[in-house]
Amino acid sequence: MSVNVNRSVSDQFYRYKMPRLIAKVEGKGNGIKTVIVNMVDVAKALNRPPTYPTKYFGCELGAQTQFDVKNDRFIVNGSHESNKLQDMLDGFIKKFVLCPECDNPETDLHVNPKKQTIGNSCKACGYRGMLDTKHKLCTFILKNPPENCDGGTGKKEKDKKNRKGKEKENGSSSSNDNPLDEISPPRVEDEDDEDWGEDTTAEAQQKRMAEISDHAKNLTLSEELEKPIEDRVNTLFNFVKKRKEEGVIDTSDKDILAEAERLDVKAMGPLVLTEVLFDDRIREQIKKYRRHFLRFCHNNKKAQKYLLHGFECVVDIHQAQLLPKIPRTLKEMYDADLLEEEVIISWAEKPSKKYVSKELAKEIRVKAEPFIKWLKEAEEESSGNDDEDDENIEVVYSNTASVPKIETLKTATKEDEIDIDAI
Repeated sequence: MSVNVNRSVSDQFYRYKMPRLIAKVEGKGNGIKTVIVNMVDVAKALNRPPTYPTKYFGCELGAQTQFDVKNDRFIVNGSHESNKLQDMLDGFIKKFVLCPECDNPETDLHVNPKKQTIGNSCKACGYRGMLDTKHKLCTFILKNPPENCDGGTGKKEKDKKNRKGKEKENGSSSSNDNPLDEISPPRVEDEDDEDWGEDTTAEAQQKRMAEISDHAKNLTLSEELEKPIEDRVNTLFNFVKKRKEEGVIDTSDKDILAEAERLDVKAMGPLVLTEVLFDDRIREQIKKYRRHFLRFCHNNKKAQKYLLHGFECVVDIHQAQLLPKIPRTLKEMYDADLLEEEVIISWAEKPSKKYVSKELAKEIRVKAEPFIKWLKEAEEESSGNDDEDDENIEVVYSNTASVPKIETLKTATKEDEIDIDAI
């Protein structure tokens, strides 16, 4: 979803747009950090290097920052919400992007490290002025000027010296002391032969195509995020389906997560995965694709709810095979750490007709009652008598001789916590 660069402007037809910040918290304990997933795209929309807003966050939050430009990873230490960083980005835009005269973001920075000054020029209204260098970020900018900055007159003088050096190497300048001898008269006869067209070499064409491709990529991202959520979910569905058809679905868990985050539909990822990956052999498939679902469901209750809704849809398609196996299937998902007790109990209390019929939703929950009852009792008596738990479970799950006995579920300890990065 795109937002106005200047969010104080509420005009929906405002021409200056940028993607909404997407922040992802990784790690735990002292190693917790926030990765700004789309910082490169946001920075391009602001015409600033991605290191500038990232460093600005670090200055405002008093946190260390890390830049992995090669892999497009921009990190702020600590756990920070997307909305908080988005509000903080408004401060950066006001100080370092918007023109003081016309409030348009069509500005360029001109850094002069020698004089320790940062100039600001606007292409919209022609304003030229100096930035206040009191902010901590200015020190970083002075040490790391933008690539398009000429850095004052130093670079121009250096270019002149380089040109003179090349001319001397080519023997175009004489050894006379008279500077007038170095100046060649204009060659009028060759004027018509000068090529005023574009460079048509293969290398130049490739460079132009790369620039167009980058620009098109940004436009595509903005267009994708402006589409209705149903269309974005369908895009993710086609992406996952294609990976399965190509036979690379087993190793595509990270790619699927990245695509869901790009489309801003991460929470609905499990709904798509269940439709593509699950059938009447769902219990085997839970184990096989556990890693795919964990990337969405770990510490994400909203994604877990969508997983349960997707499970209902699979049951709707394979009712004869799956209705009798609902308690065991739910327990498989619970044991795989895809679902939490609170989410399961909340789902069981509120049948919904959004994904399946009301009657089937109620029937699924009736079939799930033995597991829900055991789950509630296990939660209430987690520190109680293990024998009583075993008796309760044995009564519920001893309907067939071939079904193995289910052991008491224990509350996860710190050692059992899942590190999603290690998967």
